[in-house]
Amino acid sequence: MRFSDAIIRWYHRHKRDLPWRNSKDPYKIWLSEIILQQTRVNQGLPYYETFVKKFPTVHHLANAKEDEVMKTWQGLGYYSRARNLHFTAKHISAELKGKFPDTFNEIKKLKGIGDYTAGAIASFAFNQPFPVVDGNVFRVLSRFYGIKTPIDSTKGKKEFTGKANLLIDKKNPGIFNQAIMEFGALQCVPQNPDCRKCPLKNNCKAYSKNLVDILPIKSQKTKIKIRYFNYFVFRVKGKIGIRKRTENDIWKNLYDFPMVETTKPVKRFPIFLNSIIPNERKKGMPEYWNDGIKTCKVELKHVLSHQIIYARFWEAKSLSGKKPVIVNNERYISESQLHKFAFPRLIERYFQGK
Repeated sequence: MRFSDAIIRWYHRHKRDLPWRNSKDPYKIWLSEIILQQTRVNQGLPYYETFVKKFPTVHHLANAKEDEVMKTWQGLGYYSRARNLHFTAKHISAELKGKFPDTFNEIKKLKGIGDYTAGAIASFAFNQPFPVVDGNVFRVLSRFYGIKTPIDSTKGKKEFTGKANLLIDKKNPGIFNQAIMEFGALQCVPQNPDCRKCPLKNNCKAYSKNLVDILPIKSQKTKIKIRYFNYFVFRVKGKIGIRKRTENDIWKNLYDFPMVETTKPVKRFPIFLNSIIPNERKKGMPEYWNDGIKTCKVELKHVLSHQIIYARFWEAKSLSGKKPVIVNNERYISESQLHKFAFPRLIERYFQGK
């Protein structure tokens, strides 16, 4: 039995019932693919359902305010996906009159879309024979064919894409792509796959040569960056100071607190205040030099894919009822309105006392 036939037969027996698989609407397929980038299905599914309910068409998404889109995305991480999603929706709505591009090359021109996502949309929505090569596909092909070329190398990506091109079922490209991705997600899993129940085991090179735990191979190790965030949590008459992150950094266009980043942990606040805080921040600050701000009330460690953040939260209430000088996209809002703003998970953990 051909590889593609075996994969598709397995898929029809074991596939999960997922809403975007029951649709040929390129908008919904695109939405699901963007959400599922770097995200597990069980985590992404409720976000997909929420987005479809709130923004049923590309025009609804295009007309939404950015803060609303970011708030809806909150907790999913990799927030550039949400910004690109909104930007592309506005482009399709205004420039393309709401018509989603229907060819691989035109789809790939959209912001936030590469070969994988373009191939997925082209095959799932328009039944065009373009392969999708994600982490699951890399793993299945590497193990089945015993390919030792690193999957994160230029040579590896070219080799695996070429192999997928040869294997794809030209009559049912969308089904084949769904099948091989699902096979990698449910059967040929990264750790401890149940190879005895695998329909491909008789021809699998990794199984016969005891390479299942070794393949696929990566050549590069991810470098982890350590960062130290010092947040000022200012409260004045039932209001709290927040700021919008507009710099090209993590969590762009989300909200957190006024913050100063340092190269090492800060233990004592007065020394920190005098030596680190920018001059514009010092203005209006002396009244906050009370016992509450001299010690850090909360410390949190937050792990991202390529960064580890050690955050200290310096809390203070105004003694006079006067707000400190507002700088860098800051604003004061009622604490009862916090739920309307999109915050990164780190700040949510602070609010939840975690």
